[in-house]
Formats: sequence, C-alpha cells, structure tokens
Amino acid sequence: MARIGLFGGTFNPVHNGHIHLAEEAVSELGLSKLILIPSNIPPHKEAGELCSCEDRVQMCRLAAEGKENFEVSLFEINQGGKSYSYYTVEHFSELYPDEEIFLLTGSDMLLSFEKWFRFEDILKKVTLAVVPREYDDSEQLVRKAEELSGFGKIKIISSRPYPVSSTEIRRRIRNGEKYSCYLPEKVVQYIRLKNLYI
Repeated sequence: MARIGLFGGTFNPVHNGHIHLAEEAVSELGLSKLILIPSNIPPHKEAGELCSCEDRVQMCRLAAEGKENFEVSLFEINQGGKSYSYYTVEHFSELYPDEEIFLLTGSDMLLSFEKWFRFEDILKKVTLAVVPREYDDSEQLVRKAEELSGFGKIKIISSRPYPVSSTEIRRRIRNGEKYSCYLPEKVVQYIRLKNLYI
C-alpha cells in the first residue's frame, strides 16, 4: 500500500518552511507522493492579502520543481468557494481508495481542529500528520492528539520547526526588507517579475 500526503494551504507565498515541512513528512512517513493543494478561499483565515489563484499555483509549481515526490493539485481552486478540508479528503480518498492517506497540518491547526468542518469525518478517512511550529509546543500537541485519538489516527512528526511565515514575508516585501532567504529561488524571481505583495 502506497502512502500519499495531502498538504493544503493558501501558500501566499509558498516558502522554505512549507517545503521543509513537506520534505520532512515525505521522509518520516515514507510518502510516495506529496500533493500541494493551494486553497481557493481559506475558511480559517482572513484572505485580504491573498494574491491570485494563478500566481499561488505557479509559485507552488516552481517550488515543487525537481522534487520527484511532489505534485500540485488544483482541486480546491477548481471547486471554488471556501476550501474545506473535508471535501478535499473525500475527493482524494475516492481517487486513491487503496492507498494510505495523510493530511499534513501545522501544530496551530491541530489545537483548533474541533472547529474544522466535519472534523470527525476527516479523521475517519485519513491520518492527521502534525508538524510542530514551535520548539516548545510538543507536550501540548501530545495532549491534544490524545484528546482527539478517539476519532482517528494522529501522528506528530518529529520535525525541527522552521520559524517563518507567509505573513512575515509579505510584510518584508512591502517594507523593502530582505526576504529572499525564506523562499525558493524561483519563487523569489516570480514575485519580483509579477511585483507581488508590493
């Protein structure tokens, strides 16, 4: 049975922290495929600074170049409206009925997971793979995973946190501060070419 990872997000922009998380998941979980899924409209975030779907998809494709396990899916964008993980999980469970599927998320999302639309049904279909965002949140994550364990499988990935956020990168771009060290080189070139986040 192959293992497939689903990694959704606004990717606004996709940065080295996202790629680090994805690579750690591929390695630790033994994934044969890691699918980046840019959201259309995120249900849990304000989307005021969201650049176009086309730009975010293209940045994800550039970030995934040369990584044989990675691919980019337009599923949530093509669905339109708010992007709820339940429908994404349902789609890929039907697409890969014989594979083991993992839904990747950051630790902040686990701590509010009961607020997700149909969270119980998500955990019936996939294993939730949680990547720590901070160095000191592992005990809190273990407690939360135990609370939710009655609904399904949750695995906490022993990954070194990568402290960077898309919000901080956008702020740096707006303010003319250095930001290229946080992004794949081709994503930096794309942002400059399209004058994004100015």
